[in-house]
Amino acid sequence: MPHPKRKFSKSRRDKRRTHYKAEAPTLTTCQTTGAVHLPHRAYTVDGNVYYNGKVLIEKAAVA
Repeated sequence: MPHPKRKFSKSRRDKRRTHYKAEAPTLTTCQTTGAVHLPHRAYTVDGNVYYNGKVLIEKAAVA
């Protein structure tokens, strides 16, 4: 495996790594329930599981 001939400085290394940062997740609000959730994901409100504003499972058991 090749080794660098000269040491890379910390500032040069960190400049390369500036693009790796955490992003806040995008959230949507359901028009049926008013719950805030991740888009394209099922979510629970009062024990019911919803997806696309429709009830998938009523009174789901919370584990």
